[in-house]
Amino acid sequence: MLLAPVLFLLVSSMKFVSGADWCYQSQVTCNHTCTGPEEWGTVSQDCSGRAQSPVNIVTRKLQRDERLLPFDFTGYQETFHGSLINNGHSVQLELPMSIKIKNANLAATYKALQLHLHWGKDGGPGSEHTIDGERFPMEMHIVHIKEEYDSLFQAVKDPAGVAVLGFFFEESSSENKKFNPLINALKNLTQSNSSVTLTGVSLDMFTLPPDNMTKYFRYDGSLTTPDCQQAVVWTLFEDTILLSRNQLNAFSQLQFADKKQMINTYRPVQPLNGRQVYYSGGHVALISAGLLVMSVLVSSALSLHTTG
Repeated sequence: MLLAPVLFLLVSSMKFVSGADWCYQSQVTCNHTCTGPEEWGTVSQDCSGRAQSPVNIVTRKLQRDERLLPFDFTGYQETFHGSLINNGHSVQLELPMSIKIKNANLAATYKALQLHLHWGKDGGPGSEHTIDGERFPMEMHIVHIKEEYDSLFQAVKDPAGVAVLGFFFEESSSENKKFNPLINALKNLTQSNSSVTLTGVSLDMFTLPPDNMTKYFRYDGSLTTPDCQQAVVWTLFEDTILLSRNQLNAFSQLQFADKKQMINTYRPVQPLNGRQVYYSGGHVALISAGLLVMSVLVSSALSLHTTG
């Protein structure tokens, strides 16, 4: 009976499993077979804290911070072999600790541990953080810890011990071929605790170009799964990563540890409780895909009316 938790701790440097069996809302049934997000405080007291993540970012309340300069990325372009795991809650790619970030008003140099993703159902809303109430189809988290620490377990004892880079995804009419190595591997990760090795990949295949990572949001928060420790410096990039609908759909083919379809893998947004969200740029240009389509349609209609 003890073997599964031990294995889980080994394969998942992001998740700390307490005595209770936590789950996402999509797994909760009337039989109360697992502990959903509204009751995570019974799994870990930290989940009831006042600096929890994710949050809704209200763009009109952002505060510009001149100290939020560009990041210094080390190792993002280097190729590596990494274990890709279905850990029962998400899909996670282990990263070499030679990958590091610094500057951007971070307190120290942080080294990478892993990246994982949160998604909806068949390309529907699934991001953890929201912008002005909008939920994107998917969100990726690249988890780093301060260089001085050996593990996430050590880092979460430091209020700024963890730095997570968050990326939002939007649907595109064409596929993002850089993501194909990861997405093609998902067919071998249907069941919980399954894993494959990705070879010859680099982190910049799965992120934005450096020039697109200068505009970002920053706030202090927590891990978004139990034990929800409030030790995370969050950075959420304004520009989005594009995937096709088929690519987004592929994630919904995975299964949770309870064999249910792995969908809607996000925690509901948490109260800011007085926390300030900062912005690195001078003007927030992010608009929803729906508003963008509407703008194009209106412009086209006006153009036709004018030329007619």
